[in-house]
Amino acid sequence: MSELLAPAGSFEALTAAISNGADAIYLGLNKFGARAYANNFDLDELKKAVIYAHLRNVKIYVTMNTIVFDNELNDAFSQINDIYNAGVDGIIVQDLALFDYIVKNYPLMEAHCSTQMGIDDLEGTLLFKELGAKRVVLSREVPLNTLKNIKKEAKIPIEIFVHGALCVSYSGNCLMSGLIGYRSGNRGRCVGSCRKPYSLINTTKNETLSNSYILSMKDLNTINNINDLKFADSLKIEGRMKEPVYVANVINSYRKALDGIASNADKFNLNKTFNRTYTKGYIFNEDKKNITNIEKPNNYGYEIGYISKKIKGGYEITLKDELNQGDIIRINHNSEDVNLSVTKLYDRNDNFITSSNKICYIKIKEQLSINDIVYKTKDIKFNNLLESSYPREYRRFPINLYVYGDVDSTLTITAECEDKTVTIESNFILEKALNKPTLKDQFCKQFDRLNETVYSLNEVEYYVENVFIPAGKINDLRRNLIDKLNEERLEKRKEITIKSQILDKINLEYDSPGLAVYCNTLDQYNAAKELGIEKIYYKDNVIKRNQNEYKDKIGELLIGGYGGIYKYKNTNPFVTDFSLNVVNYKSVYMLHKLGAKRVCLSHEINANQIKDLVNDFKANTGVFPNLEMIVYGKADMMFTKYCPLKLFNQCGKCKNNSYILKDEYGYFPIISHEDCTTTIVNGKNLNLIDDLENIKNINIFRIQLTTETYEESLEIINKFKHKLKDMKPTNLFNKDTDTRGHFNKEIL
Repeated sequence: MSELLAPAGSFEALTAAISNGADAIYLGLNKFGARAYANNFDLDELKKAVIYAHLRNVKIYVTMNTIVFDNELNDAFSQINDIYNAGVDGIIVQDLALFDYIVKNYPLMEAHCSTQMGIDDLEGTLLFKELGAKRVVLSREVPLNTLKNIKKEAKIPIEIFVHGALCVSYSGNCLMSGLIGYRSGNRGRCVGSCRKPYSLINTTKNETLSNSYILSMKDLNTINNINDLKFADSLKIEGRMKEPVYVANVINSYRKALDGIASNADKFNLNKTFNRTYTKGYIFNEDKKNITNIEKPNNYGYEIGYISKKIKGGYEITLKDELNQGDIIRINHNSEDVNLSVTKLYDRNDNFITSSNKICYIKIKEQLSINDIVYKTKDIKFNNLLESSYPREYRRFPINLYVYGDVDSTLTITAECEDKTVTIESNFILEKALNKPTLKDQFCKQFDRLNETVYSLNEVEYYVENVFIPAGKINDLRRNLIDKLNEERLEKRKEITIKSQILDKINLEYDSPGLAVYCNTLDQYNAAKELGIEKIYYKDNVIKRNQNEYKDKIGELLIGGYGGIYKYKNTNPFVTDFSLNVVNYKSVYMLHKLGAKRVCLSHEINANQIKDLVNDFKANTGVFPNLEMIVYGKADMMFTKYCPLKLFNQCGKCKNNSYILKDEYGYFPIISHEDCTTTIVNGKNLNLIDDLENIKNINIFRIQLTTETYEESLEIINKFKHKLKDMKPTNLFNKDTDTRGHFNKEIL
């Protein structure tokens, strides 16, 4: 049976999930988790959560799925040790340094590959299986047949998302929040740039096609297809930022679905807590026209009626579902929402009522129209029902008792629960009964007061005769036995002493300082060739992240994903791309060990952090890394399987037209690919040409061409060639120039 994995942004959400049937919980601490704005847990709360969950046979996984800079590594390693000592079952990570640290030092705690790693193929899964992963969380974009094949061939536990919010970009491959707002999704501080409205403009025709929430995805909902997903080891619900009632509702519905007892009402109940309307997702090959909700990025609710008449001071509502005092509704009027908390309801005689399911009246000042649709976004009765569902025991664990005792001896009780056995002995001597002895039924009735525990009394074998045992003594024995059984069932971990890890020596061939050029068009490629650039990345030698067709290649490759590394590491020299989000020395080291000739650093690293990385690499390995860095170009903001052009009947027109997204702050060119995937890039260029002479230990400076013409490409490349020819690199990063990028800025 698949594990039902629930989110918990608070202890209350954790109890809501477990009370409604979750098999496992994932949660974050206050540092290094990808939901920095959730309530999260401190260390004491984590220990409490582990005890609460483990007594109920529920596993706890902690998210440490952000990228980690060199000056944070020691804190991160210390937190991992604290998590281990708390008894956590596994840690979900994105950063290679943290992944390797867990695998090498904590064999009793699993390392899970976060969806931020972008693993969406068999090759990437096999790579991390070799490296020691115990589970891989696959990208939400992976279709069902591919998921099944990965599970079959890789023979490693896989985890998939089945419900909740969707990112429009491949997770871990979205830099929009970070590069334009300095709040990085890869650092847990995504501001939700995709939930904003944008104008879609055909710049070739100077035509605005839409002003809408064009990047706002619907929520994933696979409950009607859940039987098709039971092959997966873990089915994950998104929602660490959601309220406990949301968690209770979703877990309750999916628990019933997994157990084969979900009714249509259970499935419909998913509409009664937060949702952006639903899609079955890429996993079931959803039509790309049905994967976004361009009208509304927030809670959609569900339809309960319409405005049927205007009355003095208000409106009549004709209902098809119940409306109650305390509910929250939204009324769609002229494509705008009127949100109301229902404080008073009236009948047709103007009498105050608390509930209606046919016709009712509200008194408001807002202007509405006949036939405006009414949606309920909070159902007070349903919320109260959900809140009453926790905390409670979803199931109890039966205890078998064996009770022994004779006059003038102690009482001995042995308890069996699952695979655990404990025995206690009374601290008093049994005395002969003067009147009525304590019989089995009386003992069982007193001992069965287990409501405040996770246990229930099952079979009792009672070998005690002719003695009297006071009720208070039985209560004490019960408490002592339960305490001892709890202690036995909770894992006791020995503290681990971490030995200083000596890194294997590596032999690197260093590139002489020079230029590489990434080309998006044939004109750009021709410009680079004309100017004598030797290192050109274009089409056949580029293996992008989330590109799943690996053909035989010749020569050096630029590889952006882990699947590509696995496929080509034994056949081709390769350079790793910025999309692996490398920001610390240990990640660079691991990629070099896997065969990377050169490692391109993340867009999300600044000058001081690069200094730290280089210095730490040298201190730990005795040599310098071979690094590449993008110094010019429109940075990729997101890479998505979704094509925003399809919604507006532009399929195929991308070959002859150019498109941008535009908001109040800037514009973002859209690059459409042959497979109908999309890259959205920054409209502003990163340009570090004035900083080149201050950069040491970056071997190759990359120009990233995106929308430039042939002539523009010639001009840009020439400027950088002349700059490199004339400059004499110094030993320090010592400028503090503003460069429209993160090179001289701190990203949170």
